[in-house]
Amino acid sequence: MTGGSLRAELERTNYAGRTVTLAEGAAVVGATTLLSLRAGRADALVIGAIGALGLADDLIEPRRRRAGLPVEKGLRGHLGALRRGRLTTGAAKAIGIPVVAGIGVLLAPGPRRPVGLIVDAGLAAGSANLVNLLDLRPGRALKVVLPAAALLAAVPARAGAEREARERSGAALALAALLPGLAALPADLGERGMLGDAGANALGAATGAAAARRLPAPARVALLAGIVALTAASEKVSFSAVIDRTAPLRRIDRWGRRPLPGDEGTR
Repeated sequence: MTGGSLRAELERTNYAGRTVTLAEGAAVVGATTLLSLRAGRADALVIGAIGALGLADDLIEPRRRRAGLPVEKGLRGHLGALRRGRLTTGAAKAIGIPVVAGIGVLLAPGPRRPVGLIVDAGLAAGSANLVNLLDLRPGRALKVVLPAAALLAAVPARAGAEREARERSGAALALAALLPGLAALPADLGERGMLGDAGANALGAATGAAAARRLPAPARVALLAGIVALTAASEKVSFSAVIDRTAPLRRIDRWGRRPLPGDEGTR
């Protein structure tokens, strides 16, 4: 594939009709994976694999659409296709991301209690999916990931020698999401690039895994419940519509974003 054809393959038209590139998301996956090595080789492999599943979805689904083939939307649509015997890239993500996240939890440092393993895997996989669901407007997903990752990087370590490696790896994962996210923010808000499934999944997984290692059990359970509730709601409710109807959320969502083409000359 030539450089020109690769650039064209990565180009998308966003909600405002502007051309953006998925190269931002691919770069975020690479940077997050590399920085995750500070947490451990297993963590880097997990983040890289989750990002790769997202990148496959980013590239294969548009090809199917251009070929006039059916393209399912939403978790229900992908699982419905799977029941009919067709594995979509979305279904591959729905199955693959929890499996990869579970492997990452099994290889992570720290205590391994059965319920805790399920919650921790759910946080990594659920956060990967939720951040992707939020990536519908410039900067929206990053405005959620960056404060969360910053807080997780700064939260005081819990006492106990056996927790030291777990806390250290959690802080490293938070930084692995924070630094590439900060670097991507100008291009994302400027509508030159977008995270896509690849970048959103990688940042979400790193942030969720960091939460699993840095938060106490009650906070982890509450956070997972919130993620599950929002994910379920997304099947029936448009996040964009809710944000546009809620003034504080609308102001935060539009901060730093370019105006729509028809509004660029107005104030």
